[in-house]
Amino acid sequence: MDVNELFWQAPIDDLKKGYIDQATHFTCLLCGEKVEKGIIYPQEGLLYEAEKMMQHHITLAHHSVFHYLNGLNKKMTGLTEHQSHILRLFYEGKSDQEIKEELEIGSATTIRHHRFALKEKERQAKTLMVMMELLKEQDQKEEPFVPIHKTATMVDDRYNVTLTEEQQLLEKLFPNGVGKELVRFPKREKQKIVVLRAIANLFDQEKHYTEKELNEVIKPMYEDYVHIRRYLIEYGFLDRKADGSAYWVKK
Repeated sequence: MDVNELFWQAPIDDLKKGYIDQATHFTCLLCGEKVEKGIIYPQEGLLYEAEKMMQHHITLAHHSVFHYLNGLNKKMTGLTEHQSHILRLFYEGKSDQEIKEELEIGSATTIRHHRFALKEKERQAKTLMVMMELLKEQDQKEEPFVPIHKTATMVDDRYNVTLTEEQQLLEKLFPNGVGKELVRFPKREKQKIVVLRAIANLFDQEKHYTEKELNEVIKPMYEDYVHIRRYLIEYGFLDRKADGSAYWVKK
């Protein structure tokens, strides 16, 4: 199960921590980093047991679970950029007066209005969560959807693909298996994302690739490998340095 699927299936309490406890290790729900149990980890002159090391990783790599979630795409959070900024200031313990001054807003009443609006969103979110849980109980045969990768640059109906549909499409477009020849690169957005996701999964999440190494993975699948490489970046599956000297799986 990849990190995106783990993230979306994790209980709220695990999401708040940012990691899950698995049999032999702890896994970061934000990036997939694993910390093996039963090992003492030296870090900056201190010694950490596995769970403490995972907590240290989240602070070091993501600042906090809150900051990571608050930085997600608007489609993921349902918040405007302005609301995300204000929510971060609330989290950091700023007073209404301090927020008013930082944002150069005329009145503290406006800040109180934002607090009220966010509370309304919280109530709406809770209501929707309960309704969706009841819906799942009502329909246990619901076809699961392919998890949306958290680094998606745009989230809309193009991600409305079930696991069965994904498997059928991959078998059709990669008759000899993913990594072998791609019959054609699809024009339809849903199909395009399925193909790009499958290609992105071929790359090691912990490795940085040169452009040449990246091309060597893509070339056997499709002649216009530059086209594929550009789409992997554009759709948020991969990231790169500005000068193109290194590429990696975006987490």
